[in-house]
Amino acid sequence: MNLLNAIILGFVQGLTEFLPISSSAHLRIVGEFLGTGADPGARFTAITQIGTEIAVVLFFWRDIVRIVSRWALSLARKVPRDDPDARMGWLIIIGSLPIIILGLLFQDQIETVLRNLWITAIMLIVFGILLGVADAVGAKNRRLKDLTYPHGILYGLAQALALIPGVSRSGGTITMGLFLGYERKAAARYAFLLAIPAVLGSGFYQVYKSIKEPCLAGATNCTPEVFGPIETLVATIVAFIVGLFVIAFFMRYISRHSFLPFVIYRVVVGILLMVLLATGLLAA
Repeated sequence: MNLLNAIILGFVQGLTEFLPISSSAHLRIVGEFLGTGADPGARFTAITQIGTEIAVVLFFWRDIVRIVSRWALSLARKVPRDDPDARMGWLIIIGSLPIIILGLLFQDQIETVLRNLWITAIMLIVFGILLGVADAVGAKNRRLKDLTYPHGILYGLAQALALIPGVSRSGGTITMGLFLGYERKAAARYAFLLAIPAVLGSGFYQVYKSIKEPCLAGATNCTPEVFGPIETLVATIVAFIVGLFVIAFFMRYISRHSFLPFVIYRVVVGILLMVLLATGLLAA
């Protein structure tokens, strides 16, 4: 049953990572309804996100190769530092700093108290409404070439909020991009590129921790993981396959449609979660 549950959660991770509805919130909620009857854990969530992030790398492979090569050439002064792709490299580095710093500073809280389902429900609703407002009032007249370093930092701060389940990494960063006046597709593109260093770094750090600091049976200083290494690996592979299809769909969708369906979905799920918590059908 643990393998089947891991496959289900891997599917959920791949399905929700790129949509602005919070994959960590859905893993947290769905985990409660599965046979595990428990939170899959921050470690499982971070590791399975490696799968979806590899899907991002494949989807944007040409962009990534061009950005990395031009950024490296700018260091050697073989291309101007204001080259658009070289600038994008610096913007991704600068925008990644907030989530790295805050993730390390608040690691214990992220893995424990911030996974409370009441917090998840509130974040789903609040940031769903913010996404709707940003989509309605945003000018949507800026493209990626207009991205500035201050805007990159603001994007990074928005991404850091996704350390709290329910905010959504893509939802938070896209919301910030829309408030700053960027087109939907431009906001999403930078959000996905920005996530690569942070997500892969967090995921592989958790892999390292699981090897170096395993929670052995009978230990009193840690909480045993719900899933073992095999189940986690399978879930990560499933997340990669599903995520590859979802990111292609999402980038096409936002070229022609608004975020309203995602806003409604977030608010409904948040309210439903509050009802389940208030009636005692779910434990926070």
